[in-house]
Formats: sequence, structure tokens, C-alpha cells
Amino acid sequence: MEKNHTQNVKIVNADPSAIGLFGLAMVTLVASSQKLGITQGLSFVIPWAIFLGAFAQLFASINDSKRNNTFGTTAFGAYGFFWMGVATSWMINMGVFGQALASNVDTKQLGFAFLGYLIFTIFMTIGAMETHKVLFLIFFFIDLLFLGLTLDSFGIMGEFPHKLAAYSELIISLLSFYGSGASVLNEHFGKTFLPVGKPFGIFK
Repeated sequence: MEKNHTQNVKIVNADPSAIGLFGLAMVTLVASSQKLGITQGLSFVIPWAIFLGAFAQLFASINDSKRNNTFGTTAFGAYGFFWMGVATSWMINMGVFGQALASNVDTKQLGFAFLGYLIFTIFMTIGAMETHKVLFLIFFFIDLLFLGLTLDSFGIMGEFPHKLAAYSELIISLLSFYGSGASVLNEHFGKTFLPVGKPFGIFK
């Protein structure tokens, strides 16, 4: 007489942090070049915002959820949707969806969106303190980026907010490249190849 046996199969997913951070690094590198005046226009920023800023981070978010990583799922998901929203806002402003929408643009509405993301990033920065120092620095400069974008959208403090956002975005890109490299190489070699710094150890 045959007996039925139940077998539990554990599926192990790779850490998606590297691809998520790479997506962030790429989009902020391209976008900061425009803010810094090195390049002009947004036409060639939009594809990188959609495919690297949005899709790469959403891919990381979905896979982090499979690993039961609430922090990674929330962070990559929120910023992935941010870049999708920003790219769409740019296209509206450029008249891609018609002049009726373009003529109704109010940049202060975008300023409120940036303010919302600043609030979100502040409490995510607190969480990043107990992950590692490179991630904390990335979030710290994202705070400065959203502060600059918010003030600039509301026309507060002249040119300073724009410059704050531009240089913060470039620093985010460089730190994210490092973080992505560390995620890949540390896992690949099974040792600390690129140090990321220990958690602060304040909250846990």
C-alpha cells in the first residue's frame, strides 16, 4: 500500500539589492548631469528613469518581498514608483500627452509630491542606520535631494535648492554604484571585498 508523503521545498532567491542599487545609480547619474548643466533637456533622461529608476527598482522590490525583507521591498518599491511618476510628469510637461495637460501644469503640485517623499525618506533613513553605513549615506543624500527638489518646486531660496539637489543626486549615484558593487562582490567572493560599514547599533 502506497503512502503519500509531504515534502517541503525551500526556494532561495538571490539578493536583489545589487540590481536595485544599480538602477538607482544609473538614473541619478543621468538625471544629475542635466541638473548640473552638463547635458541639456530631459528626452534622454526619461528612458533611464523608466527602465532603470522604475523597473529595475520594482524588480528588486518584488524579489525582496519574496525574501520577507520589508525594508527592501518598501524602499525599492517606493522609489521605483517615484521614477515612474517623475518620468510621466516630465512627459506631461513636454506635451507628450497633448497641450491640454501641458497647459495645466503647476510645479507646486510636484513640490508636494517631493515633500511627501522627503517625509518618507526621513523615516527610511532611520531604518537604514541599522543596515549598513553606505546605505545610510545613500538615504541621507536622498533626504537632501528631496529637500532641494521641494524648495526648488516652491521657488524658495533662489538657486541654492537646485544646486543642492544636483550635487546630492550625483553623490547618490556614486554611493549607489559602490553599494551595488559591494552587494555583488561580497556575495560572489563570500567575504568582505568592499566594506559597507557596520550598523550604528542605536536602535537594535
